[in-house]
Amino acid sequence: MNENIKDIEMFLLDMDGTLYLEDEVFKGSIEFIDLLNKQNKKYIFLTNNSSKNVNSYLEKLHRLGFKATEKNMFTSAQATSIYLNDKKKNASLYVVGTKSLKDELKSQGFYICEDVNEDIDYLVVGFDTELNYKKIQDACYLLNKGIKYIATNPDLVCPIKDKMFIPDCGSICNMLKVATNREPLYIGKPKREMVDIVSKMYDVPLNKIAIIGDRLYTDIACGINAGITSICVLTGETKKEDLEVTEFNPTYVVDSIKDIYDILC
Repeated sequence: MNENIKDIEMFLLDMDGTLYLEDEVFKGSIEFIDLLNKQNKKYIFLTNNSSKNVNSYLEKLHRLGFKATEKNMFTSAQATSIYLNDKKKNASLYVVGTKSLKDELKSQGFYICEDVNEDIDYLVVGFDTELNYKKIQDACYLLNKGIKYIATNPDLVCPIKDKMFIPDCGSICNMLKVATNREPLYIGKPKREMVDIVSKMYDVPLNKIAIIGDRLYTDIACGINAGITSICVLTGETKKEDLEVTEFNPTYVVDSIKDIYDILC
């Protein structure tokens, strides 16, 4: 394990549950990023959390003590924009998501509709920490009308402090499925496209890339789908007992990010 990890040239890093929980930074996380900079290794914060845009993430990372620029960020919201632009540039969207997600989509040329009676091309659902019942009703109306339907990520829960969880995008979509019998096309992890994009962007071959995360069905599955090294940390959603029954077996399992820091030192 030690030599294999030391050969990695780029680390794709989940954030919530991997590097920190809310404002609690895990021991070794900042030191790990500093070490990657010192060793000239590349790193991308690869997050499925679409509730914040890139600038919001950078503000939080800087506040918590992490070194990062826009080139270190790639979110499911950005991946969603890339997908939509490939399908229809400047499309009209109804978004069940935060203001930050809407701002991210607006910045890429999309028109955000607030009225379900407008000419809407896609319903987009994200991790909506500003969710209200009107959005749920509007989404159900559009789904029953047959609107094209995508979601930023399939995560069921988002970890918060005190080992608790709150509903994420996947749970919102499950609620809509019960009401409308419609499922979205999910963007973001575990799809391999996010990995392929950053591999090409930074000219790093897949066999020199590792993904680190706390979710088996998104982070680790993404690594498996992309054919890269996957490292599961046990500081977030995944517990040891989950590893005994999962179909998504990581290349390596460690207690926390500090274990990887210790290997690289």
